[in-house]
Amino acid sequence: MNLSGKKIVLSVTGSIAAYKTPQLVRLLIKAGADVKVITTAAAEKFVSPLSLATVSKHPVLNSVTDGASWNNHVELGLWADAMIIAPCSANTLAKLANGLCDSLVNAVYLSARCPVFIAPAMDEDMWVHPSTRSNLQKVQSFGNYIIPVAHGELASGLIGEGRMAEPEMIVAYLDNFLGKKQVLAGKKALVTAGPTYERIDPVRFIGNFSTGKMGIAIAEELAANGAEVTLVLGPSHFSANHKNITTIHVENARQMYDACMAHFNEAEISILAAAVADYRPEEVAPQKIKKQSDTLEVKFTKNPDILASLGAIKKDKQLLVGFALETNNEMSNALKKLQNKNADMIVLNSLQDEGAGFGHDTNKVTILDRNGSHITLPLQRKKDVAGAIIKYILETQHVPENN
Repeated sequence: MNLSGKKIVLSVTGSIAAYKTPQLVRLLIKAGADVKVITTAAAEKFVSPLSLATVSKHPVLNSVTDGASWNNHVELGLWADAMIIAPCSANTLAKLANGLCDSLVNAVYLSARCPVFIAPAMDEDMWVHPSTRSNLQKVQSFGNYIIPVAHGELASGLIGEGRMAEPEMIVAYLDNFLGKKQVLAGKKALVTAGPTYERIDPVRFIGNFSTGKMGIAIAEELAANGAEVTLVLGPSHFSANHKNITTIHVENARQMYDACMAHFNEAEISILAAAVADYRPEEVAPQKIKKQSDTLEVKFTKNPDILASLGAIKKDKQLLVGFALETNNEMSNALKKLQNKNADMIVLNSLQDEGAGFGHDTNKVTILDRNGSHITLPLQRKKDVAGAIIKYILETQHVPENN
């Protein structure tokens, strides 16, 4: 592992899993990181600030003010290359989701300009409760990274999900994000993600079930490898969180087309993962359409084909990757798309595969390239699918050197 020179703020909150944090600090320092620890008052019932200060070689802070001095939460948030909240209790998770600021941990979180990694820890009943699931989704939508919980014996004595990931897993997760070799440093990339919404009237639209998770994961993987990424993102509750990513928010297919055309020329790698509407209403009603009859007819016109348009102007030194979501004749339809749109690669999704496609945290894809090769990946987290796609590009496609 290589976290050499990385500055980490470790935030420890009130969970029995806090007893593991001195080992987490040791492993981070062994990997080369500089670690500063902050705690909540509840955390100090489970782990000694003295032990954390000893292993980190920094004072442990637990309040915004300390007597006559002020612990500068803004400065800490700017200092860090990453913030880890481990363990993150259900109580702290709720506060993160709602912007409450009653501790130094929350103040630094709200001030942080770096990626934030959250390692939840709680009993299974708390973990699966609808309020916790809602809070989890909310903090993810802010661009934070959730380190998956483990399955095993819990503090209650029950066996189930909710254990904080082991320190080794947390460090490996962080290393995968921060410790990558910057093999795409200096490269520019263009990524599309999410759905497009085509308005029918001021309150209704035609759309699809895309969440944008797959495209966002690809943008973050490119950025983690050093690329400067322009992410064109349709309506989504999720967002990317990396200093190398610039996000352009769009609503409809024409806006996405315009953004792609504006940025494609400078991109060496373009990956179009968005689920773009093929058609839009020919006319958008200026007022809400009232229910006047048993049927409603809406005439549609074709939207610009973004992949084909970029393929038509693609230069030899540009790599163009498209996505194909199919429900039948998957391989033949994907191959046609690869050939007809002058793409270098197509990533095929089939809605016949359980756990793949829209609305899932997992995906199963087949990667096809213009050389006639293809590889089918197993069902896995979209983050891991993104990593596999970028790995395939780096190993099999010619990414030109910078001038």
